[in-house]
Amino acid sequence: MKLIVGLGNPGREYKDTRHNIGYSAIERIAESLNVTFDKKKFTGIYAEISYNDEKVILLKPEKYMNLSGEVIRDYVSYFKIDMKDILIIYDDLDTPVGMYRLRYSGGSGGHNGIKDIEHNLGTSDYNRIRIGISKDSNFETRDYVLGKFSNFETRDYVLGKFSKEEKPLIDKVLDDIVPIFKDYFILSFDNLMNKYNGK
Repeated sequence: MKLIVGLGNPGREYKDTRHNIGYSAIERIAESLNVTFDKKKFTGIYAEISYNDEKVILLKPEKYMNLSGEVIRDYVSYFKIDMKDILIIYDDLDTPVGMYRLRYSGGSGGHNGIKDIEHNLGTSDYNRIRIGISKDSNFETRDYVLGKFSNFETRDYVLGKFSKEEKPLIDKVLDDIVPIFKDYFILSFDNLMNKYNGK
């Protein structure tokens, strides 16, 4: 069984914000499969499907972002999912808008949801798709942590919505998520990274 998770914050006020791009991605996958998030368990809503002869859970945690790990831990435990079968989709401030990166391990990059996932799973070794939400290709999260951008409120930025100019770039990324999902079932993750990280 595979667990594919889109990270975001629950509530209408957070819909379509930068921080909720994980939600948007998992919703795009569900839409392409003509399925709905019609099940609830462990403070999450999910769709359970069969794809390529394998059971799959598409999950949207419904706790706030910094508690995402608690929800994912409960699903992993209940459904007995291996770490290698987890794919997390989330927003990344270190990557420009319109870009994405596939990785099979790594640090949190200051992302509170990823910090909580690593804490609750006890590992950072799981597959991930990081979707860029930064306007500046030279942006690095640590610059904000160190206060180099004193006039910039990271929280306000990530909880804001994409600009009119950014929306076509984000739509293209969300379109790409669907073939990535499909190839995830037939390619090794190394080959998946080689195929899509150059785009």
